[in-house]
Amino acid sequence: MSRHVLLNNIDHKALRINTSRSAAFGDNVMCCVVYPVEFQALQEEYPIVFHRNAETAEVHPVALFGLEQNENLFLANEQWQASYIPLLMQRDPFLIGQQSSTKDGESQLVIHIDLDSPRVSETEGQAIFLPHGGNSEFIEQIASVLKAIHFSQPDSKAFTDALKQHDLLEPIVLDIELGKNRHHRLSGFHTINEKALANLNDQAIVALHRKGFLAWIYCCQLSLGRLNALVRRKQQQ
Repeated sequence: MSRHVLLNNIDHKALRINTSRSAAFGDNVMCCVVYPVEFQALQEEYPIVFHRNAETAEVHPVALFGLEQNENLFLANEQWQASYIPLLMQRDPFLIGQQSSTKDGESQLVIHIDLDSPRVSETEGQAIFLPHGGNSEFIEQIASVLKAIHFSQPDSKAFTDALKQHDLLEPIVLDIELGKNRHHRLSGFHTINEKALANLNDQAIVALHRKGFLAWIYCCQLSLGRLNALVRRKQQQ
């Protein structure tokens, strides 16, 4: 269960956030949604693929951390063994919300916290607020992460809409040999269709380039080189 409330420095002045990384804190996930703004950092560590929601047909880019459900091969000794952690994983247990301003009626961005998260504590972890009530450096960083997520969503949708428009996605199925008669099949994801990309006309290529989408496509393609590293992590288990 989750219990999201508006964060404030009165009711939550003593709260701290445990930033350790482990299955106990919900980090044992196979993948998470990622945003184009972080593709360049992601491609150095994770394969970036795409997941299509069967009910809504919406497509989202995701970073792979494992090869099966409830598996994150980057977790070890309560740490995340990578140089970059995706934004959606960084922000836990915080969410961004909007509330109307009483002065002008316009909405403003606010931070919510899940009080039922196992990360929330009063005895250990990063302080959210300073002793006198001001924001800590930690929560300022979280605010930056939440803003990046919020403002990246329209760009991400425009990107995946363009991929669908030009039929640039194809299913990916990988049969993986893990040694000692261990086999695994990775399926349920999509990747860039290189043949369809090569067959686009000049007008479509220029349009994708001007929107910045072509660079994001190349990031996704380059990231697939990290699949072998992911398989090696699996083999070492």
